[in-house]
Amino acid sequence: MPLLLPVQGKYPQLGANCFVAENATIVGDVTLGADCTVWFSAVVRGDVNSIHIGEKTNIQDGVVIHCTYQKSATTIGSRVSIGHKAVVHGCRVEDDVLIGMGAIVMDQAVVGAGCIIAAGAVVLENTQCEPGYLYAGIPARKIKPVTEEQRANMLRTADNYVLYASWFTAASNTST
Repeated sequence: MPLLLPVQGKYPQLGANCFVAENATIVGDVTLGADCTVWFSAVVRGDVNSIHIGEKTNIQDGVVIHCTYQKSATTIGSRVSIGHKAVVHGCRVEDDVLIGMGAIVMDQAVVGAGCIIAAGAVVLENTQCEPGYLYAGIPARKIKPVTEEQRANMLRTADNYVLYASWFTAASNTST
């Protein structure tokens, strides 16, 4: 069973048809929209501020989502894919974004709609990522516009993770 814990009377709220892997952790003031997936060893820790996540967002293996006490909540839009071992901290991520494996997005940053944050990139505090662009490097910088093919792949990834979750739900339903 996943670890879902209240913090100071605030319980995680999961939308319809969410999948949370058995060793994932979600605590405190966290709201997930419908069809979200939280994968193995991911931590979504809304203990010191709130975390709000839209629909069809996938939080892949080993991701950490947190916020900053009395300073920075975390807001993540819909159809966002957060790659394995990424860290998303006290920032705003708009809709239809891909955050690559091992990337870090820091406090008060804003990742505009349709952006790709490359694997291993570090989006520094207060950075404003212009919508529809690829950002890469340490610190992350604007590289080039996201192509239509990349946009289509990002939307397909969001749908695929809902499908992948159904495989686990079907397996648990047949074993009972």
